[in-house]
Amino acid sequence: MYIKSIIIEGFKSYAQRTEINGFDPLFNAITGLNGSGKSNILDSICFVLGISNLSHVRASNLQDLVYKNGQGGITKATVSITFDNSNKSQSPLGFETHDEITVTRQVRSWLCSRSSLFTDSGLFSSHWFTSKSQLIRDLTKQLIFESRVHRTIKQMVHLGFI
Repeated sequence: MYIKSIIIEGFKSYAQRTEINGFDPLFNAITGLNGSGKSNILDSICFVLGISNLSHVRASNLQDLVYKNGQGGITKATVSITFDNSNKSQSPLGFETHDEITVTRQVRSWLCSRSSLFTDSGLFSSHWFTSKSQLIRDLTKQLIFESRVHRTIKQMVHLGFI
């Protein structure tokens, strides 16, 4: 079993759909100029295979995996790897009948743009966010003020204690 192709879209430096084919069953090398995205190909493989420690893919949170953190018009990062599964003796259990196995992982940007993030849900009509912490703070305030939470909690939020 070996990698047959990788499709990267919206992941790190790969804004456009990029398909990489022609992998050799025994040995592969990724070469290119500095800044051309070689490391991001390896990061995409780790990502799609379910790496849980984001520091191994040089990210502090899932938002960092989306092209330009979701602010470049790209709202999700998708990576698909297709494995050649023609050697049935090496097939994972339950996949012996498949000649190819495709694994896909996707993460969506929760900060799709800097303006009116929640207009579809009606939480905000037109709002500009300057940081993620401000977004979380403003969203929390809005949800608490619209809910029937005790007045003391509303005052604490309004005064900035929460």
